[in-house]
Amino acid sequence: MIFSVAIDGPAAAGKGTISKAVAAHFGFAHLDTGLLYRAVGAKVLAGASPVEAALSLDPGDLESDALRTPAVAQAASEVAVNPEVRAALTEFQRNFAVREGGAVLDGRDIGTVICPRAQAKLFVTASAECRADRRFKELQDKGMEVNAADVFADVIARDKRDTERATAPLVAAKDAHLIDTSDMTIAQAVAAAIAFVQSKLL
Repeated sequence: MIFSVAIDGPAAAGKGTISKAVAAHFGFAHLDTGLLYRAVGAKVLAGASPVEAALSLDPGDLESDALRTPAVAQAASEVAVNPEVRAALTEFQRNFAVREGGAVLDGRDIGTVICPRAQAKLFVTASAECRADRRFKELQDKGMEVNAADVFADVIARDKRDTERATAPLVAAKDAHLIDTSDMTIAQAVAAAIAFVQSKLL
């Protein structure tokens, strides 16, 4: 069976958590496409050119804990506006989406660019204040020294870059099902996503 689930949304909206839960529930493979850009960003910080980094990406590059640092997140957002980088990573994502057994991909342009024909599309969002608070607590829990105002400013700046970039901007696909997690528990958001995907499998 080939069944693609595209889950898009801004940073810290909960799409990663929801995507993993949906994939686990249905037994689908999961790809956090943001990790591709984080891995490229990490290589750029280490001295590689953005395009060289994208073309030389290896699955093992996606497994480092260092990809979750604010510096790498910033670099990922910056390289993501490069059309050549996006082109280099598109084929990898599209091949993953049509693998046998079903696939869940989460990112920012999955339903609009990578998998416009995905059988199920979700757009997961939340208020900027809510997302910044989640990210602040997440970084604090990892023992990082962070300032709440700085985290909020970073969320706003990242949203601006993602929505205003010329190539594949962050936008909900016209046929995407919207889930606003601002006032939802994780369990509620996951249940809503699973119910929607189930409706598309029938």
